[in-house]
Amino acid sequence: MKIEIRIAGLGGQGVVLAGHILGKAAAYDGKQVVQTQSYGAEARGSMAKSEVKISDQEIGFPAVTKCDLLIVMNQEALDKYLADLKTGGTLIVDSTTVKPSNLQGKARAFRIAATENAERIFGAKVYANMLMLGALAKVAEVVSDISMERAIRDTAEKRTADINVQAYRKGKELVQ
Repeated sequence: MKIEIRIAGLGGQGVVLAGHILGKAAAYDGKQVVQTQSYGAEARGSMAKSEVKISDQEIGFPAVTKCDLLIVMNQEALDKYLADLKTGGTLIVDSTTVKPSNLQGKARAFRIAATENAERIFGAKVYANMLMLGALAKVAEVVSDISMERAIRDTAEKRTADINVQAYRKGKELVQ
């Protein structure tokens, strides 16, 4: 098994944190994993991406060229990275911030109103990234729930760990 994942959005949407947590969860599951990230010099408000490669075998090249899974948190990320999604791959978009797109059979697509639900249920849009991780976990089953929740608790600030786990679980429920 080898899977390449790109999570993209704006700085401040938590895409780097989401990638870090996903990579840590995969490592907890005993997988080989490489996680990289990049973001604009301004950080907040500029494009950001986190890439995670998960494999049962040693990983020779760290960068994601064609992703199996693409998670986008804003329209600019979809416009920029959709071409890098493998045919037959999986796309998860935050439907609060991304307009519907004609994928013409290119991918399995899931629309999760992550930002809207994060604000409505948890009182802050900063939890949208955890909702998206929950959606990813539900549709792709790349890591175990035990490892994902452990990674969230080990990575998030102690005062927000429980709410982040709740948001992750809610993201799984939002997948249709």
